[in-house]
Amino acid sequence: MSEMKIPGPDHPITVAANPKRIQVLYNGHVIADTRKALTLKEASYRPVLYLPREDVEMAFLTRTEHSTHCPYKGDASYFTLLMDGRFAENAVWTYETPYPAMETIRDLLAFYPNQVEIREIGDALEPGEVREAILHTDDGAGQSQREHWAPTAGEP
Repeated sequence: MSEMKIPGPDHPITVAANPKRIQVLYNGHVIADTRKALTLKEASYRPVLYLPREDVEMAFLTRTEHSTHCPYKGDASYFTLLMDGRFAENAVWTYETPYPAMETIRDLLAFYPNQVEIREIGDALEPGEVREAILHTDDGAGQSQREHWAPTAGEP
C-alpha cells in the first residue's frame, strides 16, 4: 500500500460547492446535469468538477480495469464513455474509497475536459425558482400577432 499524505500548506486541497448548474455533453448529448457539483482545487492543478452519480446518465459509462493512485486522495477507478458508436476510453474517474481527508468526493464522478464538453450555466436555481419569463408572440387565441405572408400560389 502506498503512503497516504494529508493535504496541507505544501499541497493544499479544497473542496467547495459549485454555485453554478453544470452540464456535461458527450457526442452532442447531455449526459450529466446537476446543481450539486463540487469543485476540487488541488495545489497548482486546474480545478476539477465532481458530480453526483444520480445526476449522470450512467447507462453510457462502462467500468474499466484502469486505476490510478493519488497519495492525497487514494485509488481512482475509471469508466469509458460509449454513445452512438463513439467511445472515450477512461474519460471518467471516481474515488470509491478515498482517504479520510477526501471523504467528500466519495463516489462522485469527474470528467476529463478534453474528452467531453463541460458547461457552467449561471447560478444554480432552487427548484421552482424562475429566472426569466418567456414573451409569447400570440394573443392566446393560437393566432400569431404578426402579419402573415401573402400567398404565393393561386387558388386551385
